[in-house]
Amino acid sequence: MFNIIQRRYLYFAISAAIIIPGIVAMLLSIARFGTPLRLSIDFTGGSLMELRFEKLIQPGVVRDVFVDNGLGDTVVTTAGDERTALIRCKVLEEEQKVQLQEELRQRVGSFEELRYEMVGPTVGSEVTQAATVAVIAASAVIVFYIWWAFRKVPNSLRYGICAISAMAHDVLVATGLFSLAGLLFGWEVDALFLTALLTVIGFSVQDTIVVYDRIRENVPKRRGEDYETIVNRSLLETLHRSLATQLNAIFVLIAILLFGGATIKQFVVVLLVGMISGTYSSIFNAVPLLVVWNNGEVGRFLRRVFGSASHATA
Repeated sequence: MFNIIQRRYLYFAISAAIIIPGIVAMLLSIARFGTPLRLSIDFTGGSLMELRFEKLIQPGVVRDVFVDNGLGDTVVTTAGDERTALIRCKVLEEEQKVQLQEELRQRVGSFEELRYEMVGPTVGSEVTQAATVAVIAASAVIVFYIWWAFRKVPNSLRYGICAISAMAHDVLVATGLFSLAGLLFGWEVDALFLTALLTVIGFSVQDTIVVYDRIRENVPKRRGEDYETIVNRSLLETLHRSLATQLNAIFVLIAILLFGGATIKQFVVVLLVGMISGTYSSIFNAVPLLVVWNNGEVGRFLRRVFGSASHATA
């Protein structure tokens, strides 16, 4: 039987190699922008411009004018007659506004400006705080539920804590990558980012519980085997199902990324990265963590580290 669990520290090292650059990117982003992630107008507010064109327009064509001028987070929607454009973008200087409108006339067509005003953020700090509280509360409920559902298995609380640890891994991977993209490519967090992140959290926990449930079934059946062997066997038994389920979603997301519109590209990237990370963490992090905890390997490692340090100082 192939032993996946025996290389657990290699898997942990791979996770660390992915997460640490993301954490560094978030620290750099805090130093540069004041926040771990570069925020879009959904969080900071901006300008609202309403223009009525003489002919039918396509929102993507109008948005391209703003994107070409460094306003990549601009959102363009049209009214029912498809001649009136509502354009939400960053606050514009008067000179910049005049330049953009002149370029719109050249590339899209003549129009009448119906209004131009400053608007507040669509996602306020209260919404962000509520989402954070909701995730923390949901994590606590998940830990309690898994502890109760696995109560017939020894040390059932560990399953819940390890599942949440894998979920935190996926959140760090997704946010770290987005922070890095913000520094390198100017990507900015909008309302869709929160939606994608919450979706990633849901998928991460779901995939982990599938493997844990098989461990729960095998523990009483195979009392003669050591815990690591039971866990490895359970992982192999559910590996095909886990990969098949996640790969179906991943292939769909790749298709949307390749053929979908530019406005949802960043949303799809977060989902795609989160799905891939969730597939990895449920197999190579959440399950090996149980073995590490059961074997007391963390305690032995810390005792070695601090023991060596104390001997060195002595």
